[in-house]
Amino acid sequence: MIHTILRDKSTRLFLILSGFFIANALIAEIIGVKIFSLEKSLGFSPLQLQLLGNTLSFNLTAGVLLWPVVFILTDLINEYYGQKGVRFLSWLTAGLIAFAFLLFTGAIWLEPADFFVTSKQGSGVPNMQVAYKSILGQGGFIIIGSLTAFLIGQLVDVVVFHQIKKVTGEKYIWLRATGSTLISQFIDSFVVLFVAFYIGTRVNQQGNDFVWPFQLFIAVGLVNYLYKFVVAIAMTPVIYGVH
Repeated sequence: MIHTILRDKSTRLFLILSGFFIANALIAEIIGVKIFSLEKSLGFSPLQLQLLGNTLSFNLTAGVLLWPVVFILTDLINEYYGQKGVRFLSWLTAGLIAFAFLLFTGAIWLEPADFFVTSKQGSGVPNMQVAYKSILGQGGFIIIGSLTAFLIGQLVDVVVFHQIKKVTGEKYIWLRATGSTLISQFIDSFVVLFVAFYIGTRVNQQGNDFVWPFQLFIAVGLVNYLYKFVVAIAMTPVIYGVH
């Protein structure tokens, strides 16, 4: 039976796209702990944008490196497997991400071996258990915000994609692919920040801990969306090549 299933090109393609889609989302969650400077990585000084009273540069989570892949995969699954395909994969991926973080929490909870704690002191890491927890132990509100934004973004994307397709038919691939992405990622960019930092810093505030003001939340959201906007436009020719 398995040989019959795998011989079907449509099924085989769906399995391949699903595998990359899920792996991409999981990797993005893990590497997203790192914040990098886009400008410095490209070899020039930070832009120092003045926005709503805040001085901001393109300091982004490393997870955005995978975002162009998400853009293409979502479009392909939307195009060939419809709303049911995207919704099924979105819920499955969110569940697997939650499962992964549950296992991360369990692994962090395990008592480390004495030699493990000091094993990287010569490399400048005084406590490996603390480093391990810092990388894999993301805060609850960050996880909730990330999963919420992912689900809302994907579900909005599929609705907008197929609404545009109803109007344009099989023409204007760029319009439904890029248009649905720009709308869904606008929502995604703000939902994750609102839950993870605007609400999260208030609920978890202790003493004089920094709390995100509303202006900073909007400003950072706009900068993040600007990056996604530029990437979405730049990836449009790739969409035609993949199709």
